[in-house]
Amino acid sequence: MSTLDKAVATQLANIQKKTGKSLDDLTALVRGSGMEKHGEIVAMLKTTLGLGHGDANTIAHHAKAAPAPAGDDTIYTGAKATLKPVHDKLMAAISKFGEFEIAPKKGYVSLRRKKQFAMIGPATNTQVEVGLNMKGVDAGERLKALPPGGMCQYKVRLSAVAEVDVELIGWIKTAFDSAG
Repeated sequence: MSTLDKAVATQLANIQKKTGKSLDDLTALVRGSGMEKHGEIVAMLKTTLGLGHGDANTIAHHAKAAPAPAGDDTIYTGAKATLKPVHDKLMAAISKFGEFEIAPKKGYVSLRRKKQFAMIGPATNTQVEVGLNMKGVDAGERLKALPPGGMCQYKVRLSAVAEVDVELIGWIKTAFDSAG
């Protein structure tokens, strides 16, 4: 470890002691703020945690360099944070089906068995979109058919936790079963 690396490690340890927050907590705070510009993040950390400029700058750099969490934490920030309960209810229901892989992408999570069976992510600030890969299901007012050749054959948009119902979970289960 270089002298510079040791100095940064010491500074990060001191920031954690000073704030009472772990590096994961500090990174989550930065990501949860929805801010992307370095200067905005530094200003927010100085205001929120009372950090000096050097410490806030170091945390901002650390948070931007830290790998994204494996999951959906980064796609439900800012104005989209209110959609996280919809996503959580979907994932809780899907987890009962059996084993599958969650592959986080920039704006959604891909759910895979041998192949992708669903995509879940915010479509807008007020709606979660569920993309489904399955065949032999009739589209309707709620289950929209998508043009051939896309990443999914169907999509459903949700605005509230109550819309995660038996009908939707049934479609997702059909997609899950066909991807095995």
